[in-house]
Amino acid sequence: MKKPTALRRILISLSVVLALAAIATLASRRVSKAAATPVAAKTDLPTTRVKKGTVTISVAARGELQGGNSETLVAPMAGVDTLTITKLREPGELVAAGDTVIEFDTTQQEYNLREAQADQAEAEQQVIQAEATRDSTKEETQQAFRQAQSDLKLAELEVRRNPLLPAIVARQNDLAVEAAQNRLHQAEQDLVNKKANADAGIAIQAAALNKAKVTVTSNQKMIESMTLKAKSDGYVNILPNTFSAGIIFWGMQLLPFQLGDTARPGMAVAQIPDMKNWEVSANVGELDRGHLSQGQKVNVTVVALAGKSFAGHIKSIGGTAGNPWDRHFETRIALDQPGPELRPGMTSNLVITVETIDDAIWVPSQALFESDGRNFVYLQTARGFMPHDVTLVRRSESQAVLKGINEGETVAMSNPDAQSKSSTQQQGAMTALQK
Repeated sequence: MKKPTALRRILISLSVVLALAAIATLASRRVSKAAATPVAAKTDLPTTRVKKGTVTISVAARGELQGGNSETLVAPMAGVDTLTITKLREPGELVAAGDTVIEFDTTQQEYNLREAQADQAEAEQQVIQAEATRDSTKEETQQAFRQAQSDLKLAELEVRRNPLLPAIVARQNDLAVEAAQNRLHQAEQDLVNKKANADAGIAIQAAALNKAKVTVTSNQKMIESMTLKAKSDGYVNILPNTFSAGIIFWGMQLLPFQLGDTARPGMAVAQIPDMKNWEVSANVGELDRGHLSQGQKVNVTVVALAGKSFAGHIKSIGGTAGNPWDRHFETRIALDQPGPELRPGMTSNLVITVETIDDAIWVPSQALFESDGRNFVYLQTARGFMPHDVTLVRRSESQAVLKGINEGETVAMSNPDAQSKSSTQQQGAMTALQK
């Protein structure tokens, strides 16, 4: 009885093992099918049909509203490395011509002014002293000159008595006349020389006084220049503070100047836009550069003023700038009839209608490819998607008008070769994971 029981247990164990193996095989197949299904979906190419109709070539961009002839308020050259802002108007605040917009700390300049005024007062006293010295020296030299004249006359009177006097005394009188003549000549020279010396001393002190006056005037003007006033009516636009930011890197958000901030001399701190001449500054893509020309009409809508648009025209087109993968150029649009509700810095959307083409054959711009100077599309044929050369008539960011292709044909929206290569890599990776 024991042998059949053992045999039965062996058969039951084998049945359980086979059942588990079948379940594992079925689950593996289901996993394989589930993993293969998304890969097949990814191999599908996005396609579109060639269309015919009216195509409006337009250029769209986004810019910022600015004053046409903005008045820029710049930190003055005050003889110091940094200037501290002690008064600053609020951004967007309305000011009239002559109103104070910005004031800088004048502590050092006021100290310099007091020093210069003290130097001026000292120089004035030096001039007064030099003039008094000149007058006293002039009086002394004139007195010495008159004394020399009197001595000469007395000596000449004594000489008249020489015939009646002994020869020795007569000779002494002659010598006395010669000595008096020499003293008179010396007094004449002293009178001229001391006058010239005194005048030169006064001129030196007067020059020092003029220098002190210039220093005082310069300090006064410097203090006045540290109060920046508006020259015209407008709204205050506070500019970003690039001085306190330290090292500036791409994409960094710069805060505007605030009360207590420091600025370097020559830095632009604020702007007052011209309320009569509004402009929009926008960066337009490099591909649209050939569509634009100066004077073209532009439709401008301001994001903050929903449902309202403004007519304008292209005022100027700048040079191309930016990274090689994101080339653009600055375009300035002048508004023909600005409104009083406009404010500097408002975001504006621009639409420039370049041209309208009737009965045009066109495809989305993503379906047009370029290589080695030729334009082509990937046209669907019996052999699959094949390159097909076309002639580009016009192109915008969203549409490309072509010649050399028929309406209704199917073209690929991406490169089939790159798509198939990517699908092959994904399938290989999925197979490796299944193994």
